[in-house]
Amino acid sequence: MSAELHTLPSIADQAERLIELGVHELGGFRPAELRSAAAQAGARAGLLVIHPGKVPASALAPLLRHQGKSGFVVVDMPDIDQFSPVESMKVPDEPFYVVEGVDRGDHMANWSPHEALPAIVDAGRTPLLLAEGMHWVLQQPAALERGRCFMTIGSRLRKANGALDARTPALWISNGTGRDGRDNRNAPKVGWCWEGNRHTWLGFASASGRTVD
Repeated sequence: MSAELHTLPSIADQAERLIELGVHELGGFRPAELRSAAAQAGARAGLLVIHPGKVPASALAPLLRHQGKSGFVVVDMPDIDQFSPVESMKVPDEPFYVVEGVDRGDHMANWSPHEALPAIVDAGRTPLLLAEGMHWVLQQPAALERGRCFMTIGSRLRKANGALDARTPALWISNGTGRDGRDNRNAPKVGWCWEGNRHTWLGFASASGRTVD
């Protein structure tokens, strides 16, 4: 992964970016609340995230940008907002938190989610949630590169029978083919892949941890 992606804007600048985009309003927060959370984080390095339970992924998607195109959710993922952190994910029970050590997981390209998850855990890391990946692209649109995009397997959908849905969410760049439509060519795409499939252009985004204050 390119060095510039390892250097996120300051937490304070990230807060201003979210306010500029109106993300705080989607979660029912005042700008002062987000700025206060950023101030408490101080000079810490990391990605500022509004808790996934506060802002639906479907509302974040149109705010993503790539080459002047707005993001969109694939048509066969109408239940996107029902994807939530898997039980093993330790997500702070706070409205705002910081994700540290974000990495796109390029070295896992052409792995399946089945293969990637244990490797991430064995490395002492945690897979990114879908909302966290979207926050990352909001702050660093360059995190999505054609041929080098990523999955966010920390978020899954649990079916009524208790089993996990086989879809695993991912963020990539649309080719504008099929049901995406030509107008969506080069737009950021929020979609999914089967949990057993491999793709040469999808890594597995992860982080070293999540903290508050």
